[in-house]
Amino acid sequence: MSWKIKQKLRTLLAAETNLCSTGFGRGGDLSVCLVYPNRYATGMGSLGFQTVYRLLAGSAGIHCERAFLPDRDDLDEYRRSGSPLMSLESQRPLADFDVIAFSTSFEPDYLNIPVILSLAGIPLYAAERTQSNPLVVAGGAAFFINPEPVADLMDVVCIGEGEDIIPGVVAALLSPRRDETRSALLSAMAAVPGVYVPSLYRPVYHQGQVSGCDAAEGAPFPVTRASACLEQHEPSSSQILSEEVEFGDMFLIEVSRGCPRGCRFCSSGFIYGAFRQQPYEHLTALVDKGLAHRGTVGLVGAAVSDYAHIGRLCRSIVDKGARVSVSSLRIDRIDPEMLDALIASGHRTISLAPEGGSQRLRDLIRKNLTEEQILDACGMLISRDILNLKLYVIIGLPTETAADLDELVRLVGAIRERVIERARANKRLGEITLSVNPFIPKPFTPFQWCGMEPLPSLERKVKLLESRLRPLSNVRLKVESLRESYLQALLSRGDRRLTPLLVAMAGGTSLKKAARECGIDTDRYVQRTIGGEEFLPWNVIGTAETEMLRREYERHLMMGTYNQLVTQSNRATEQHLKNI
Repeated sequence: MSWKIKQKLRTLLAAETNLCSTGFGRGGDLSVCLVYPNRYATGMGSLGFQTVYRLLAGSAGIHCERAFLPDRDDLDEYRRSGSPLMSLESQRPLADFDVIAFSTSFEPDYLNIPVILSLAGIPLYAAERTQSNPLVVAGGAAFFINPEPVADLMDVVCIGEGEDIIPGVVAALLSPRRDETRSALLSAMAAVPGVYVPSLYRPVYHQGQVSGCDAAEGAPFPVTRASACLEQHEPSSSQILSEEVEFGDMFLIEVSRGCPRGCRFCSSGFIYGAFRQQPYEHLTALVDKGLAHRGTVGLVGAAVSDYAHIGRLCRSIVDKGARVSVSSLRIDRIDPEMLDALIASGHRTISLAPEGGSQRLRDLIRKNLTEEQILDACGMLISRDILNLKLYVIIGLPTETAADLDELVRLVGAIRERVIERARANKRLGEITLSVNPFIPKPFTPFQWCGMEPLPSLERKVKLLESRLRPLSNVRLKVESLRESYLQALLSRGDRRLTPLLVAMAGGTSLKKAARECGIDTDRYVQRTIGGEEFLPWNVIGTAETEMLRREYERHLMMGTYNQLVTQSNRATEQHLKNI
């Protein structure tokens, strides 16, 4: 094995501060390697990954270590030396563990799973593994949105939240059945609530589409999501600190889970069920623990500013001589105490998310924000000398027209005028960053049936925004990679037939070439409007109620005339863009 790689892992480990009361060195009957399918710096910045580590490491009978996708230089060294992928703690080959457990939050990381299995010397496909191979388990938000593109690579998939599902999984793994055949163990695990064993389900195809799914006798259909009661569990917080990771200067705490808003494009409001908040006293106790190690507390959640005690919590952190950081703020929930705490913590840039550029689109996606509310929120920030604003918007939403883009430009101009007016008074210039992201249809949202707009059309819209915003000084346009967004949409809407494509891409083949070699029409996956009655690839899991989503889709997208509306709007926009 490569001494260089071992030394790199030991250096990373030595730089960590482990706050977890249990973990490496505890010992146990079952060895588990928890794997984040991305770089160390990204994985250890994930609060979800750290929470799963705490739950596994704290389980009696479990010996838990960690592993990550190697950095580029380390990846070359692994391949040059022929060394198998090793765990961080003991530099033990992954193939020697009883269980490999992937924790995956984002669909693009699916691409790294075949790379990791290959480096570890573990057969890629579950069907190829024998009793001597580790059991490959996966969980995380990406998997309870749509596990199907990598389902054939997994022995077991956990559908739901770790606090609720991990105890049952651990009990099944430690049962006497684990000494029996692999198939007997898988059958036993399928009986655990929230556990999906892909080999027990066979997709049915008709005319090129998934038309159903045959489940083996005794296998639940669908596999329903496991959801945790937060009050019964310790809040998720940083367990291992290191300066080498994203948010490395912060102690992270999850204040809530889910989102009460239910915006029709966003999965957060649907895949987590009811919006749940941590008791204030639980969080303040964790703040005290974190401030012994870090001077900044980062508050995490899909809807941080909707937390009932957000202002009080932020003020208490600042009163202790520390700094506080939050993600983007809900425009209609800017708490004055929270804002004062952010300013006292040195924040000079605040992020807001109007999402829809026009009032019509904001109503369509159920953002429930008026232009007046947006301008008032910006005015509140500007009045307190927060002159750097970052605005998140989506282009390519269903039925978007050139008129919607015109309204977006006008809104940015109106906000800019307010910034300039304040800047003249205090002689300090501010900047508006317009962060543009293309619409990506996500499973378990009312927009899951909508197609993504073709890339050429999105590219023309970006050029339109560039040309319209270029004359506006102090306005910067930042655009998410359209091609990466396309890939994310492909993985979000994909089925098991994408697995060979991912395996090919893991070997360095481009998406376009891999799709050609595998005979896959990726545009059909990404851009097709799905019929409301069609069986969806992800219907094998019950993360959210399909009938409720369909009612939302039909009510607000006018199902009967939707295709006509999209066609008309696309044609009108296309002509407008050609004329600029």
